[in-house]
Amino acid sequence: MEESISLLDLIKQSFELKEVDIRAYSPLTLAYIGDCVYDLVIRTVVVERGNEPANKLHKKTVTYVKAQTQAAMIEALLPYLTEEEEAVYKRGRNAKSYTSAKNASIGDYRKATGMEALVGYLYLTGQEARIMELIKTGLKELSMTL
Repeated sequence: MEESISLLDLIKQSFELKEVDIRAYSPLTLAYIGDCVYDLVIRTVVVERGNEPANKLHKKTVTYVKAQTQAAMIEALLPYLTEEEEAVYKRGRNAKSYTSAKNASIGDYRKATGMEALVGYLYLTGQEARIMELIKTGLKELSMTL
């Protein structure tokens, strides 16, 4: 049986990327990649639930990826986070960003940035199963289904 390889490992192998100390990344860099990973998870689930026109898929996806939803989700997830995860979240939340969301409060935007930083950290440390666990738990806590 062929051993499964993570997407991150496949990317690193394909592009001959060197190992980097995750602590060297700024929280906004972690949020940058975490935003993409979270979006990919949500988009994958939405697409796998049914083949629909792109605009319908987009409308469904936006409900889950907007800053307000991410802020509510991370608030619901705080009791489930390890000390290390909470520290990463707080670093992301407290990072000084030079941009802001068009349709979200500054508080929600900062919480969403913290959540994205956490997802980015978990992704870059190879903890994909933990990402799935947290997203599923967060959606359940918000009484949202995909």
